[in-house]
Amino acid sequence: MDKWDKRFMDLAGEIAHWSSCYKPNRSVGAIIVKNKRIVTTGYNGAPSGIDSCKERGECLRNNLGIASGERHELCYAIHAEQNAIIQAAKLGVAIDGATMYCTHQPCSICAKMIVNAGIVRIVYKYPYPDDFAKKIFELVDMQIEQYKD
Repeated sequence: MDKWDKRFMDLAGEIAHWSSCYKPNRSVGAIIVKNKRIVTTGYNGAPSGIDSCKERGECLRNNLGIASGERHELCYAIHAEQNAIIQAAKLGVAIDGATMYCTHQPCSICAKMIVNAGIVRIVYKYPYPDDFAKKIFELVDMQIEQYKD
């Protein structure tokens, strides 16, 4: 890890504060970087035009008793990694060969999107209980690193 990894991880942590997730421990930020330049950013939150869990004052996943790392589809939020990839698509910006910095290890749904988007390296700070995501990254020999301060 170098000074650039620290800079981008610090920024991912700041972007995580923009999350509209009701659970403070699930505020996630992501940055896609290419050639030491920020291409796009993302944070977890409800799709445009839909009230977020913060606005609702409750977490659907908590209400349904869903454990972390399971049943990702039962959540109003779009993951930070997904939002960063979506922004690149909306802006018409190529992310093939890029690095993604995330506050948390991506889930299996995000892992599949990351692989198909052509991202070649992931740096994350906090682990996430999704062993299938790890398997996906192993199968494609993805460069994935846990950031340590």
